[in-house]
Amino acid sequence: MNGSDIRLCTAFDGNRNIASGSLLQVSTKVKGMIDNDEVGSVLIFEDSSSELVEIDFRGELEEVLKSVVKHAGTAASTIISVHNESGVQRAPGRPKLGVIPREVTLLPRHWDWLNSQPGGASVALRKLVEEARRLRSDIDKVRYSKEVTYRFMHAMAGNFSGFEEATRALFAGNSEKFNEIVALWPDDIGQHVYKLSGNAFAQI
Repeated sequence: MNGSDIRLCTAFDGNRNIASGSLLQVSTKVKGMIDNDEVGSVLIFEDSSSELVEIDFRGELEEVLKSVVKHAGTAASTIISVHNESGVQRAPGRPKLGVIPREVTLLPRHWDWLNSQPGGASVALRKLVEEARRLRSDIDKVRYSKEVTYRFMHAMAGNFSGFEEATRALFAGNSEKFNEIVALWPDDIGQHVYKLSGNAFAQI
């Protein structure tokens, strides 16, 4: 299974939801609609982030899908490659796992503490990150849901009546006001906003 198989997306033609599913499924349906002149200006959003997905629909379906698979790529795990203040890079970890090294700058006292931990710096960093994720899990879910919802709203509902008020209600945690405004927007837009904001008003 590659990244394009599991990357869930939703396509809109104006205010109309025209396709939803994996990136390959959505691309296939949109391509057919474009070829049949059934759509105008199509925007495709990745469901998990509300980021726009750019696809070149020129050419035959097979060419388009090959481009989609190539564009999507395969999700890769990452590790942190630690540098001390002197700029000396430590070993990047276990390359056979297919990880991608990244950098974080530490002060000498941080480096000393990490080295003194059981398993060394890499193990200690992973434990710290996992613990932080566990402690902040609920808070991060609410924050991320708000960010993803706002990103879609800004792209698709920025000119709608009540957009600014809905945005304030979203970030203030006022679900009643937010739902009241969104209910007045076009059905497909409103339904997608509701889906994205599923965790935005959770009690922490």
